[in-house]
Amino acid sequence: MTSIHSIINRQLMQWELQRKKISKETPQQFSPAPIVTVSRQLGSRGSYFAERLAEKLEYQRLHRDVIDTICQSSGYRKRIIESIDDKFRNELELMVESMFTGQAVDYHDYFLHLYRIVLSMSQLGGVVLVGRGGNFIIGPNRGFHIRFVAPKDKRIHNLMTYEKVDREEAIKLIENSDAERKEFIKKLFNADINDPQKYDLVINSAYMDIEDLLEVVVKAIKAKFDKLTAMNKKQD
Repeated sequence: MTSIHSIINRQLMQWELQRKKISKETPQQFSPAPIVTVSRQLGSRGSYFAERLAEKLEYQRLHRDVIDTICQSSGYRKRIIESIDDKFRNELELMVESMFTGQAVDYHDYFLHLYRIVLSMSQLGGVVLVGRGGNFIIGPNRGFHIRFVAPKDKRIHNLMTYEKVDREEAIKLIENSDAERKEFIKKLFNADINDPQKYDLVINSAYMDIEDLLEVVVKAIKAKFDKLTAMNKKQD
């Protein structure tokens, strides 16, 4: 299994090479690959879907532990910030500040780092970001946002099958995970993780095969960003 630090360093290298390439071209000609966020209920197979989607798009999947490691490392944070263009870098702190204005939220360093890093990733593109409320940070115009759900009985079955736990343990894991994720989103974003309007697609995986879903989602991602590109051109 690839280590967290290997995943981070490989992606950072790609972004750094991307920046060098952009500096040799006209910046206006460059359009970063979209960023995709995946929010999922435990046992819905959303993590596996995110892995397969990243492979399909030739992106890197960045899961919760990867994001947390980046947020906790000043070295990684510095390299990501240095990879974004100067204009966006100058706007970044204003964007972070505006997000927290008027919110009764704990200004923990982790949360501030999370906002800066995820916003920077939205500018760099080319990753599938799993969890950590990425869709709430990025917003509708900077990414494609997916919510993966399934009936509780199906989620229990999946955990028993793929995680090799008994039914009682599966129920406990699901209930704890649902409560923790709901609280995290409520505390940081004052939002409901299950609000369908916060996602481009909400997928009930109970009766659909992951491989079949990949084709649907890839088409949806392209359709959304084709439309956003056309809208931006009209504004120009």
